[in-house]
Amino acid sequence: MKARHAQVANVIPFSWVDGPGNRFVLFLQGCNFNCLACHNPQTIPLHTRRARELTVSQILDQIKESMPYISGVTVSGGEATVQHEFIAELFTAIKESDELSALTTFIDSNGNASAEVWDQLAKVTDGVMLDLKALDEQRHIELTGNTNSVVLDSIKHLQKLGKLYEVRLLLIPGINDSDQQLIDTAVWLKNIDPAMRIKINAFKTHGVRAAAKNWPEVCDKDMSRYSAIIS
Repeated sequence: MKARHAQVANVIPFSWVDGPGNRFVLFLQGCNFNCLACHNPQTIPLHTRRARELTVSQILDQIKESMPYISGVTVSGGEATVQHEFIAELFTAIKESDELSALTTFIDSNGNASAEVWDQLAKVTDGVMLDLKALDEQRHIELTGNTNSVVLDSIKHLQKLGKLYEVRLLLIPGINDSDQQLIDTAVWLKNIDPAMRIKINAFKTHGVRAAAKNWPEVCDKDMSRYSAIIS
């Protein structure tokens, strides 16, 4: 059988900001959103000369080189689920490996994937870190070019599956960070799970595309307000 390939944007052998513990992180190429605030716009197109084609076997070899200094593997993007079949094959190989089976498998996602995709991945995935760009649908469309209906369904579905590790909010001053928006978002999420883990990501202009270069950055005062409302 022909080996399945993935379009890979980048690989980080050791990271402590992409899930619990120290992790091997695989950034897949391609995204089904077109976010104005994207910090890695070069990862949006699925096919680009910048991307590398790697097989599951090649990635497993790289993961083994990072052992025993990692506690897990995270697949990010772009949007990881654009290449969900590859993730399923990779995570299955990790779970079936005597050498790697102790590693946890996580996905960093924008949530724009169907229930069928999550059901397939849930069998071999330990947790999903999901970004919610905006609870308000119109604001979400303005920020990403897409509705958030699938994202909200993903949050509910992953919670039922017991696979939702955390919801991440990228907050942008004056755009999606008003008190009312934060209150509405917190209430909606806590109604799904009162103990839901919510992480606040502060918008910074470093690396963003031209459309967001002049947007205000989050300051310490903003973060204090966010935390007070969300918690």
